[in-house]
Amino acid sequence: MKFVIAPDSFKNCMTAREAAEAIRSGLAVVFPDADYDMVPMADGGEGTVQALVDATGGTLRQTTVLDPLQRPVLATYGLLGVDGDAPTAVIEMAAASGIGFVDESTENPLAATTYGTGQLIRAALDDGAERIIIGIGGSATNDGGAGMAEALGVGFLDARGNAIKRGGGALSQLSTIDTAGLDPRLKSTEILIASDVDNPLTGPHGASAVFGPQKGATPAMVGQLDKALVHYAALIKDQLGCDVARIPGAGAAGGLGAGLLAFTDARMQSGVEIVAQTVRLAQRAADADYCITGEGGIDAQTQYGKTPMGVARTVRQGNPHIGVIALAGYVGSGIGPLYDLGIDAIFGIAPGATTLAQALADGPRNLARAAENVARLIALSQR
Repeated sequence: MKFVIAPDSFKNCMTAREAAEAIRSGLAVVFPDADYDMVPMADGGEGTVQALVDATGGTLRQTTVLDPLQRPVLATYGLLGVDGDAPTAVIEMAAASGIGFVDESTENPLAATTYGTGQLIRAALDDGAERIIIGIGGSATNDGGAGMAEALGVGFLDARGNAIKRGGGALSQLSTIDTAGLDPRLKSTEILIASDVDNPLTGPHGASAVFGPQKGATPAMVGQLDKALVHYAALIKDQLGCDVARIPGAGAAGGLGAGLLAFTDARMQSGVEIVAQTVRLAQRAADADYCITGEGGIDAQTQYGKTPMGVARTVRQGNPHIGVIALAGYVGSGIGPLYDLGIDAIFGIAPGATTLAQALADGPRNLARAAENVARLIALSQR
């Protein structure tokens, strides 16, 4: 019997690899001689670097970059260990430009910059990457990716030819975009943007209006930021010939999606699809009997690009008869459609009423026990 074990991380409790190990340990109580293929997963958000490094036998790298408020911080990215593919790096923009670097007293989307994300991309290029996967969730920024592009050599100049300040607010002063210094290695680098956000750059559903308030923008700031991005997008169209204003997903991460599309040869794709393709999940599950997936919570939103749903769809591509079972720290409402979309069974791992702190502390033990009970049901069905 073969099991493919492909969970996401259980936030604040287990990495995807730790979750996979806990599931394997529970299954092995009943099926000690089974074949277990461990495939840590992610959906492009937090934990994507660690999951892909773990799944491919890659390595973690660190470099000093500027955070959203231009303070030096140590950021981690990954180099993947996929044989036969172009050298691949994986980056989480949140590692350099994420909301975790600010609090209520320091958050300021008018000034926050993605410059550090550009520094991470440059570091990956210096490491020989010819393919870069960028997860762009959890940003503190609203600068349209201008800071990222500046770190890669683009000049953003005002009417007098002087460099404008970094941050979304300063884009209203932008007059000229100078790409002469853009890192030439980007022309031969494949960049995949891992994002499930389809918001445009500007307007009522754009980066500023939808995500700005989450980053500390007041209603007045939202208007100022959106106006600045409208101006920015118009200059990109006029001077670079790239119309990013209404592209679905351009508004992701405060417009970082737009910046990547404008200044690099990037394309957007579902985060979990990128991860699944990179770790060759469909091929690894082609001869498996069961796939066990999961994450911290499963509810009605799981069907919209979350890891368990993406895993189920992927493994069924070449193996329509595989059994797909999902385990979660909590199971919310509205999960009925998941059964019609490829998940055969869903189980919560909590043994009973408990505090959140205790549930997190007992997470690996609870996950292993739930996996053992799943294995016992499978064994019962075989008798």
